[in-house]
Amino acid sequence: MNYASPWLTLITSLPGQNTAARVRVWRALKASGAAALRDGVYLLPRTLQNETAFREQAQEIGAAGGAAHIAEYRPLEGEEPGEDLTRLFDRTAEYADLLQRLDAFKRELVSASEAEARRAIAALRREFAAVMETDFFPGPSQAQAEQALADAEAALNARFSPDEPHAAAGALRRHAPTDYRGKIWATRAHLWIDRVASAWLIRRFIDPQGRFLWLKDARRHPKNVIGFDFDGAEFSHVGTRVTFEVLAFSFGLENDPGIIRLGAMVHYLDVGGVPVPEAAGFAAIMAGARAQAVDDDELLTEISKTLDFLYTAYSEGGHPTSNT
Repeated sequence: MNYASPWLTLITSLPGQNTAARVRVWRALKASGAAALRDGVYLLPRTLQNETAFREQAQEIGAAGGAAHIAEYRPLEGEEPGEDLTRLFDRTAEYADLLQRLDAFKRELVSASEAEARRAIAALRREFAAVMETDFFPGPSQAQAEQALADAEAALNARFSPDEPHAAAGALRRHAPTDYRGKIWATRAHLWIDRVASAWLIRRFIDPQGRFLWLKDARRHPKNVIGFDFDGAEFSHVGTRVTFEVLAFSFGLENDPGIIRLGAMVHYLDVGGVPVPEAAGFAAIMAGARAQAVDDDELLTEISKTLDFLYTAYSEGGHPTSNT
C-alpha cells in the first residue's frame, strides 16, 4: 500500500562526550513538541513547520559531529497508519497544570499589586500559547484552559479596570480625519495598553493638534468630546476589534503594515489571541512607565516614543527582536 505517511521521525546519534550539544538538541526538540519513541528517535506530525524543526536539529547534530536522518514513519504490516500515536501528543497534563496556576492566580489577585498581576497573567498567557502551539490534536482540555485564561483576565480587569468596555455589535463606519481635527478626545484615566496606543494613533495619524481629557468617571464625560475606549464612546470595542483596531479601520489606516502589526500586539495584550513576540516586552515597558509617570499626559509622551520605534520597525518589514 502506497500513501504519504502523516508522521516524520528524526533518528539521531550524538557523541557521548558532547553533552552541551545533546542538551541543546533535547531542549529544542522538546520545545517543538516532538515525542521520543526511543533514545535518539523522535516523532512529529508531518507539517512544513515540523519538518523545518527536524531539519534545523539535524543540521545542529551534524555540526556537533553527530549524525541525523529524517524519515517517514510507517506502521508495521497490518497496522493502521498513525494507529495509537496521537496519545504521545496528549497535552492534558500540561493544561491541567496551567489550570491550577490560573486558579492560584485568581486566589492571589486580591492581594497582588497591578504590576505583579499583569506580569503574572502575561506569563500565563505565554505558557498557554506555548502548550497550544504543540497541541497537534486539540481536545476539550484546550478549550477548558482557554476559557479559564479568559476568566482570569476578566477577573484582573474587574479588579484593576472595572470600567473596561464591552464589545458592541454592528458594522464600523468610515470617517474623514479632516472632520476630527482640533478636537478634545476623552478616555478613562490611568492609561493602559489599548487606551495609550489609541491615543498615540489619534495624535500621530488622525488629529495631531487634538487634546486629551482623562476621565475619572467615563459615565460623566462632557458632551463636546470625542470619547474612546469606554462603554458609550464614539470609538470603542466592536465585535472582535479592540479600540485601536476600530480607530484604524474607521480612519482608513487598517492596511498600513506598521498599524497592522501594532494592532495585533495591542489586541493580544488587551483581549488575548495570537501571541506577538514583542508583547511581553512592551507590557513591561508600559508598566514601568506608568509607575514612574506623574500623570497620563507624561505617560502618553513617554510611551509614544516606544510606539514610534515599533511602528518604524514594523513598517520597514523588520522584526524588532531580530539581529539581522
